[in-house]
Amino acid sequence: MPEAPEVPVPPWRTTPKGRNPRKPELSQDAIVTAALEIIDAEGMDALSMRRIAQRFDTGAASLYAYVANKDELVELVVDRVNGEVRLPDADPDRWREQMRDAMFAIRDVYARHRDLGRALIGAVPVGPNSLECTERLLSILRAGGLPKQVCWFAVDLLSMYTVMSGLEMGVEDTKHGADDEERGAYYARIVDYFASLPVELFPTTLSMGEELSNGDGDERFAFGAEVLLLGLTAYAARKS
Repeated sequence: MPEAPEVPVPPWRTTPKGRNPRKPELSQDAIVTAALEIIDAEGMDALSMRRIAQRFDTGAASLYAYVANKDELVELVVDRVNGEVRLPDADPDRWREQMRDAMFAIRDVYARHRDLGRALIGAVPVGPNSLECTERLLSILRAGGLPKQVCWFAVDLLSMYTVMSGLEMGVEDTKHGADDEERGAYYARIVDYFASLPVELFPTTLSMGEELSNGDGDERFAFGAEVLLLGLTAYAARKS
């Protein structure tokens, strides 16, 4: 069996130079690892070329032999993280279930990496892991019989929902604590405040006060995923 071709590197990407004999530990992979560790620990705002250089006891200028700038580095980090997403081979009989599971998988990966999801705003990830994710998502949607254009629009829509949901979870842990009790106390204050609102001004809101806090994060995300997938199915049927 012939070997699978390699994914071509985007022509605008920096071609990493060979290892520096004075800094053998310095490589593009090592720089990406260091960047991801900083993001996981402190968030995107803490990331800088200088911070990474300090980890290798070198100057920021030495990093540019491996990455062009911070933006390119973040693209490489995103692709590293997309490599954590595990998506199945498409099954026409289970495509909607597979898509729902894929959405949970992507959300959960980005939730583990604090606010990295910010990097996807206004960006098209084109690294090999990112392209593999896109290929598998498109394959699942095509297996479900969706038209080609609908598949592309759907991948964009579903990616926004999943990544931004993961971003919210990561930021929520930072703002309110990863501890369930601490987070519960925050939302309990919100529920109590809503209950104190004057019914004359907010009659509909107050009539639904009991439902305000129903459902955990997974239930709410599953609701959105189901609405999107049912909507896609109905939309595709109407267009065919």
